Amino acid sequence: MPLTLLVIAITVVAWVWLRSQPPSQRKPAIIKLALIASVLILALLAVTGRLNILFALLVFLLPLLRRVLPSLLMGRVAGLGMGGAKAKPGSQSHVSSDILDMTLDHDSGTMSGEVLKGPMAGRALADLGESDFIELLQYCRDNDEDSARLLETYLDRRFGDSWRADDPAGADDAAGSEREHSGSGGLTDSEALDILGLEAGASRDEIVQAHRRVMQKIHPDRGGSNYLAARVNEAKERLLS
Repeated sequence: MPLTLLVIAITVVAWVWLRSQPPSQRKPAIIKLALIASVLILALLAVTGRLNILFALLVFLLPLLRRVLPSLLMGRVAGLGMGGAKAKPGSQSHVSSDILDMTLDHDSGTMSGEVLKGPMAGRALADLGESDFIELLQYCRDNDEDSARLLETYLDRRFGDSWRADDPAGADDAAGSEREHSGSGGLTDSEALDILGLEAGASRDEIVQAHRRVMQKIHPDRGGSNYLAARVNEAKERLLS
């Protein structure tokens, strides 16, 4: 009975720990728990003298370990990267303009942002209402074209095309302006790294992989934005030049 209670307690703790992990980390966490559980079971069988079961389990687990361990080791090496570079925790891209600071989560594809300048400075986009967005969009169009394109990208991703019905500029004008203006250029290395979610010293392979990962989330053919796609392409070109 005490052994059963111990197993239940360990299972509950493991489950709570697993649920607390970010979605992107749950698969590696499950693998780690499975390996730990296997080691504990093997140790228990060895202590109790059930070597026949121990050998049977070893024969069963060896093919699994041969498949899992190389993947874990390769993932660790990829995470460290070349020259000490690695992807930022959470794998996020940051795109800033004169008025807005936007974040794209690579795992979920969701965007969040904050107003940096103007009447709504300091407010999170998630806290704004419909009328606030139209007012902010008009302010961006009057003061900074890049900010306007960036905000349109956020609105498209969050509301689809429904917000354009309330846009005083009209859906055709807004869409046309995005096609005409695909990016502002002049990125610094730091800005390019932020856009791709990398740290200084990233290798060529890491830059290419990060570019591919971000483009899968924001490519215009997948409902993304021409403006944001242009900024991601520009970031790649800057870092590879």
